Amino acid sequence: MGKSHKTEISEFCLEGTFRHLVIKDRYKLKGLVLATDEGEVYVKLAKHLRIAFDWRLAIGTQLKIWGTKKYYLKSGEIKLKAEQIRAANPQLQVNAINGSAKKASNPLVASPGLASKSAKKDKKTTILVCQKSDCMKRGGKALCQALATAISDRSLEGQVNIKGTGCMKKCKAGPNLVMPDKTRYNRIQAHQVAALMEKHFGSPEIEEKEEGSVENPIPVAS
Repeated sequence: MGKSHKTEISEFCLEGTFRHLVIKDRYKLKGLVLATDEGEVYVKLAKHLRIAFDWRLAIGTQLKIWGTKKYYLKSGEIKLKAEQIRAANPQLQVNAINGSAKKASNPLVASPGLASKSAKKDKKTTILVCQKSDCMKRGGKALCQALATAISDRSLEGQVNIKGTGCMKKCKAGPNLVMPDKTRYNRIQAHQVAALMEKHFGSPEIEEKEEGSVENPIPVAS
């Protein structure tokens, strides 16, 4: 019997109360524990969520999680992997990127990788971000967080996805990313994301600009 016949893979949607994060080796975020009506459940976080997640998320926050469920037929074990996390209360946005809480019509806790069934029908575009150590040391983590926030600000959660990649062969020019139109950028930093998103996706619905503000130039890869 092949491996595919030993497991059943399906999508899940789970709602509960955030209890705590699961950390490995004191600094590697792996997942979180959620209290549900059926008891506490461990949910592994997809890689793009681990990078953008803010560890300051308040204990007791009501969360709604979408992802994939693996059921092992032989052992009966079930493993959950989160691809999208949102605040369960539609009136409160708990932003795991900056640790703030605010009113919102489309609450988002972390950048989604798997949309709900209704949103899944729409084709998503993808922003590719190098996640190798050199790019991460040069600001890659903050870059991912800024991209996730910008996607939320523009209500593009169902249209744009952030995907981590292997080495892009420009280690000394990191962080490196590729926009959906295949434009490559080197040395892109978090503070340049607003200008980058405006260039490729337009301005958010509500945008406030300070007088005398200067846009940061975006370094396009040569």
